[in-house]
This record gives sequence, C-alpha cells and structure tokens, in this order.
Amino acid sequence: MSPIDWAIIVVYFIGIAAIVWWSSRHQDTSEDYFLAGRDVAWFAVGASVFASNIGSEHIVGLAGSGAINGMAQAHWELQAWILLLLAWFFVPFYFRSGVFTMPEFLEKRFDARSRWVLSVVSLVAYVFTKVSVTVYAGALVFRTLLPDTFGTPDNAFWVGAFTTVILTGIYTVLGGLRAVVYTEVLQTGLLIMGSAFITFFGLSQLGGWGELQSVLSERADQFALWRPNSDNAFPWLGVLIASPIIGVWYWCTDQYIIQRTLSARSLADARRGAIWAGFLKVWPVFIFMVPGMIGYALHQKGLMTIPGTGDQIMGDMVFPTMVASLLPLGLRGLVVGSLLSALMSSLASLFNSSATLFTKDIYEKLRPGRSERELVRVGRIATGGVVVFGLLWIPIMKVVSENASGLYDYLQNVQGFLAPPITAVFLLGLFHKRTNGQGAFWALVIGFILGMAKLTLQTLVQSGLMQPTGVLGSIGAFNGYYFTGVLFAISILVVLGLSYLTPAQPDEQVVGLTYQSVTAEQAVENRASVGLPDFIATGVVLALVLGAYVYFSFWLS
Repeated sequence: MSPIDWAIIVVYFIGIAAIVWWSSRHQDTSEDYFLAGRDVAWFAVGASVFASNIGSEHIVGLAGSGAINGMAQAHWELQAWILLLLAWFFVPFYFRSGVFTMPEFLEKRFDARSRWVLSVVSLVAYVFTKVSVTVYAGALVFRTLLPDTFGTPDNAFWVGAFTTVILTGIYTVLGGLRAVVYTEVLQTGLLIMGSAFITFFGLSQLGGWGELQSVLSERADQFALWRPNSDNAFPWLGVLIASPIIGVWYWCTDQYIIQRTLSARSLADARRGAIWAGFLKVWPVFIFMVPGMIGYALHQKGLMTIPGTGDQIMGDMVFPTMVASLLPLGLRGLVVGSLLSALMSSLASLFNSSATLFTKDIYEKLRPGRSERELVRVGRIATGGVVVFGLLWIPIMKVVSENASGLYDYLQNVQGFLAPPITAVFLLGLFHKRTNGQGAFWALVIGFILGMAKLTLQTLVQSGLMQPTGVLGSIGAFNGYYFTGVLFAISILVVLGLSYLTPAQPDEQVVGLTYQSVTAEQAVENRASVGLPDFIATGVVLALVLGAYVYFSFWLS
C-alpha cells in the first residue's frame, strides 16, 4: 500500500462521513431512523439492495469458489430473476401494508406467534452467519495486504476486523437507514469499478479470455456450470432445487433486503428499485467469480502464487492475493476501498435491519406505546448490541471457515437449512388464502428445528467427529442441497395440512393480504404504478440471465 492508495481510502472515508453527518440531522421518528422517512428514490433503493447483498464474503468467497469450484455456484448469483418476483409479486403487498418488518407482515397475515418465531430466527441467523462471515472475509484481505503494518499478519487480521466493525457500527447508529442507503449508492459504484479492474488486469496478465478457457478446459468437469448428479458437492438437480428456494427466501422475504424497498417513496419506486437491483445482480458472476478462475489459471501457469497445501489452493486467499500481486499503485487503494465498501455496506445493512427487528418486533411488543424518541434510542442501543455479538463470534467463525470448503459454500449450506420453512410460509401466505396461523407457526418451528438438526449433524460428519453411518450419520452426510428441497416439501405439507385441519381465518383479517383477496382499489393502484420502462427493464434482466446461462453452459466444451 503506497501513500496514493492510503489517500484514496482517506477520501472514501471522508465521503462516508459527509453522508452520515447529513443523515444524522433527520432522525426525529422511528420511521426516519428505520425506513429513511419512506422517501428513497428507485435508483437508491436498487443500489442499496445490491450493495447490501454484496459483502466482503461475496467478493472474497465468490472468487474463492470460482477458483475451487468453477461455475458450480454461479446458479446462486444468476438468481437475478427472483428480484423480478420481488418487484412484481411481493412488493405491492409489503409496501401497501405499511409495515416496518417482515415479521410484522406475518403477524398481519397470520398471528403474533409467527412474528415472534421469525424475529428470533432472523436475529440469531444475522449475528451467527452474516455479521461474522462478512467481517471474517474483510479481515482476510487486511491480513494479506497489510501483513507487516501492525506487526504480524494475524495482528492485521484482528485490527482490520475490529476497526471496520466499530466504524460501521458508529455510522449506522448515528445515521440510521438513511445513512445506510445513501452510503450504499457510493459504495455500489466502487464495488463494480474495483472488481472490474481486478478482472481486467488479471486477464491482461493471463493473456486474454481464450487463454483462460484453454487453462480451465484441462479440468472442464471442475469448472463447468453443470455437474452430474453423481457429484457429491454440486449435483445439478440439487443445485436447481436449492438455489431458487434460498433465492426466494433471501430476495423476497428477508428483512435485510426488503427493508430497502419499504423505504421507497412510492410503490412505483419500490418496484423499479427491485428491478434495478435485478439488473445489477447479473454482474457478480463476471466481476467476482470469473476473477477467481483467472486467479486459478495464473497460479497454474506460475504467474502468481496462491497460498495452499500441496495441490489444493486456499480459495478464500485468491482475491487478496490478486489485489496484492496484480494491481499498480493507486488502483490497489481503489480496490481496497471497494472491499471496504462491500464490508461496510453489508454490515451497516445488517446492523440496521437487526436493530429494526429487535425494536419493532420485540421491544415494542413487550412495551407498547413507547415514544418515537425512545424507539430511536432503543434502536441505537440494539445496533451496538449486534456489533458486540458479531465481534465475539469472529474467532469461532475463523475456525469454522478454515476447516470448511470456503466461506461461500459454508454460507449457502447454512442458508439452505434456514430458508425452506420461511419460503414456504410466505409463498403460501400470499398465494393461498386458506393458509392460516396454525400452519404457518408450526411450519416455522418444525422447519427451524429440522434445519438446525441437519446443520449440527452435517458439521459433526464433516469434522470427522461422527461417522457417516447409521441413521444420524447418514442424515449428516446427505447432500445439503437435496436436503433443502426435502425440508421445503416438509414445510409445505405442514403448512397445508395444519391449515386444513383447523378453522380458516376470517375474511376480514386477510383482505388485501393475499392475491385472492385483493381489493378493487388495490388493483387500480397496482396498474397505475406500472409503466413501459418497467416492462422493458424486466425484459433486459431476463435476457441477461438467460444469455449468461446459455453461454456458460457451453463455454468450456
């Protein structure tokens, strides 16, 4: 890191500080703090959704996955079409309901019990997966780029982890969602620009796209988009089952993402923001995953050395090594700034979403009638609490990640065990009027218990503490992506079975909350919020996703 690199990073932080200062002056009500006063334009909504999704675990983890697994995990990144489902089918109900959180929407649709379960599950998942994984990935880059700045590489790891968490926590506490959204507009540009430079310089060093294909073709099975069903890690059928289930949960029901659309100034802005985010979501395969494969090819040709053991490279070190080895002075600072952007934007989103869940779904339920000023204060305290718990979990995350097959694979497995019951409840809740609170509540509870049991058994088998024999061992060894589909089917059966065995909800309780109970006024509002640009943009996103699937299905043949 040269003085020019450091200067670029300083300018980045000055920009962040200016946005936070401006945002902190508009925090009078809980709506201001948690939803930016519901006054965000579509462009900022979409950029915020994208930047919230792309954390340092994506940049580091996707590059590592590209180097180790090739295109096998690209299916998750090519789920941009699911953001179109959010825009056209989910957003109208969420936005019109006037809720702050997704658990609050479940209470409106079903009952308070479902709200409690989803609130607790979401908070636990945020702290123990997203916060810790994001921070760990960012700290890896500090360890690689600044190995001697703080004495030792491990010191650089911990200084990077704690500094970014604390700084992000401060600006989230002060500025609320408005600061998060508008810093993410800045961070989106940096993310795309920085990663595009890595791709450009990597291909230049390698000798072009044709040379990349030539090197990867020597191990085409490893780098192919589709793997046979006999593949233990990424059977194509299991991937096709799991990725949409996880995608609908993440993009269409998770507070972390949906909160940005709830902050839009109108239904049209919320929809267009989701479509814009879908367009942005197409590109991570090219600017995050492809660089990982470029890194592998450079390593194979002896043009760069990636740390590892024997013939096995350490995937999560690919991106940091490329930054340190390939980029000229100045650009290195820009790319580090983009990584900081990814880390801080995801963390800020997590902190604010967690604080919103705690304040609106737990604190306000336990102590109703609190003043707006008190709710804002509690939200800030809750943000600080999430920061502390995230920091405490980092050492454990460090051990888990170093003993797993990479950050991204770890994250998708955990999400695959959390997502199915939530996806089932929301889909049936919106599209099937007869679904009731009994079915929703027990599907969430049973699904969460089964998912956590599978995660525990799988971890024991993978760590060698349990043999993959017997009933429990076989469950632990069963492919996690197929299990996602099994758990989704079980959740649907529980929802429908218990719903039909118990009385239906009164019509007045579900009016306007399902597709079978949309009012004439709501239908008119929906039509009025749609314009020709929405249809054109939707077609562009679908064409890009389809084009990427077709190209990468045959690119190594």
